[in-house]
Amino acid sequence: MAFTSVEGLLRAAGQVPLWQAIRDDDCRDRGVAAEESWGHMAKLWSAMQESVEQYDPALRSTSALVGGEGGKVSGGTASLCGPFLREVIATALKTGECNACMKRIVAAPTAGASGVLPAVLLPLQTRDGLSDELMTQALYVAAGFGQVIASRASIAGAEGGCQAEVGSASGMAAAALVHVMGGTPFQMTHACAMALSNTLGLVCDPVAGLVEVPCVKRNVMGAVNALSCAEMALAGVTSAIPCDEVIDAMRAVGDAMPASLRETGMGGLAATPTGRRIAEQVLGG
Repeated sequence: MAFTSVEGLLRAAGQVPLWQAIRDDDCRDRGVAAEESWGHMAKLWSAMQESVEQYDPALRSTSALVGGEGGKVSGGTASLCGPFLREVIATALKTGECNACMKRIVAAPTAGASGVLPAVLLPLQTRDGLSDELMTQALYVAAGFGQVIASRASIAGAEGGCQAEVGSASGMAAAALVHVMGGTPFQMTHACAMALSNTLGLVCDPVAGLVEVPCVKRNVMGAVNALSCAEMALAGVTSAIPCDEVIDAMRAVGDAMPASLRETGMGGLAATPTGRRIAEQVLGG
């Protein structure tokens, strides 16, 4: 039976490693062998790698609102954040731009939030020389937490605002990072809870109704948030509110959001004078 609570994830992790418990649940749910489940997840990891490896800074989205910015960050000379964090930012931008330019990405959990997980995992793999096997395990961890979020709240911007997309991705990525760094399932739950808490109430306000502005750059925020929350959890910092309760609060906040702030392109940045002007230009009045 699919996981519907983080407490359920913790109980499952008492028997086998958490990633394995999530893989086994996938096998039962889809009626497949462990090798088939693993192969599917490994393909998703390969697709994440390819989306960045094949990035073309010359490409622009049809609206011309997105493109080339990942290349600017990756190839620039400023060093405010240092090389690792700089590459995290660049990878989030590159993946988001690939989505806007209709290239292949992995919806994790959605296309609009597709840059968060690769942004934290790919640069970490490069920096530390980590195996694809470990990164595939991390995707299982992310999927398990994402499954709970989808069950108890939502991963759709039209239902819960961007907290349901980039926020969910950030929580999933924070838990995955803790796994990669050798943390415990208990620490994973707190990393996810803190990441979700930090994005609670984040609205979905796409300019011209496109998954471009502010969506692509918002993936950067989700990735950096995941890093900071994983770092805190690994150091022993905990969330005062249990993860399941944070997810339930996320659902309540999403339900309370007006329709204008849930992917309709009618509120927030989309409703600013410049946002409306861009919409008129892109959509032809």
